[in-house]
Amino acid sequence: MVVAQGYALRARTGTAADVVAAVRRAGCIQLDSISAVERSHRIALGARVGAYPEPALSRLLRTGRLFEYWAHEACLLPVEDYPMHRWRMARFADGHPWHGNVLEREPELTERVLAEIRDRGPLGSRHFDGAGRGGMWNWKPAKVVLEALYSAGRLAIAGRDGFQRLYDLPERVLPPEVLDGRPPTEDEFVRWATLRGVEARGALTEAAAAEMWRLRGGAARVRPHADALVAEGKLVRAEVEDGKAPVLLPAGRDAEGPLPAAVLLSPFDNLLWDRAFLERVFGFRHVIEVYKRARERVYGYYVLPLLRRDRLVGRADLKHDRSEGVLRVLAFHREPGVRGRLDDALERALARLARVVGAGEIARP
Repeated sequence: MVVAQGYALRARTGTAADVVAAVRRAGCIQLDSISAVERSHRIALGARVGAYPEPALSRLLRTGRLFEYWAHEACLLPVEDYPMHRWRMARFADGHPWHGNVLEREPELTERVLAEIRDRGPLGSRHFDGAGRGGMWNWKPAKVVLEALYSAGRLAIAGRDGFQRLYDLPERVLPPEVLDGRPPTEDEFVRWATLRGVEARGALTEAAAAEMWRLRGGAARVRPHADALVAEGKLVRAEVEDGKAPVLLPAGRDAEGPLPAAVLLSPFDNLLWDRAFLERVFGFRHVIEVYKRARERVYGYYVLPLLRRDRLVGRADLKHDRSEGVLRVLAFHREPGVRGRLDDALERALARLARVVGAGEIARP
């Protein structure tokens, strides 16, 4: 599973092409707005390609080499996978998952938003007037329409200004070949997603494959397609000595490969997505505590697991003090049962992360 992720073996400097290759290999890279250390995709990509120029990502979106859409959550995806994700776009055309059928409910605003983008080019929600109506997200009506059009595939993300999405017409962002043809059926998508997920992650249960793509129905939804892929020799189903659910593996793949000496992972890294499977394989109980009250936290606010070769050996609570250019270690917790010194591994991983986030100094207690 670690080899499949393609983590860089040591600190390095990456290019835009490396970013594309990393997203292609991973299948998708999750986006998240929390910036206590750095946005999650920067940490996840940095673990795989090293430090890379931050503007490269917006250029890759604007030029259609990557695209942004719903997968595990909001994710970066390789553009060649766009045709398969049109299945979800077709579903969301009939109703946004959070807001219902916005486009039918707001026909005039929908047409005005599309006309503005058609005439002016890529726009963010700030370019439209209006105010939010309260609630958790407090989105103004134009933002709701923008998100509904994007979810339905009628708009695409043409980069970001800061972390705010810029929306444009798909035909002005994406290559024409990925926009042509009919969307896949649900069965075609689930079959593709099962194979794509297992090849990207190295090993998954059927439930974990469903979790990767947020497929309703869990393991039962994936199983018929996994059965067919096993029968065709594209996947292998392995029974495991612990007696729990069998594991799907890519057929014919050599599981050996180089392992990273030490790397700190985003709490939203692909390796960590299915917590039950993660705990079963690594003995590591992944907890994201950013949404808890301070007094309820055990490890800290923004905690990055420390991966040493193929073991998760500790957790570092970190904060990036941008005004002073310092990556601060607020706490480090060694995993129970881990033997030997971890200082060298932690120092090496911190130095790698500091390069990625642009911190010139590391401060430890």
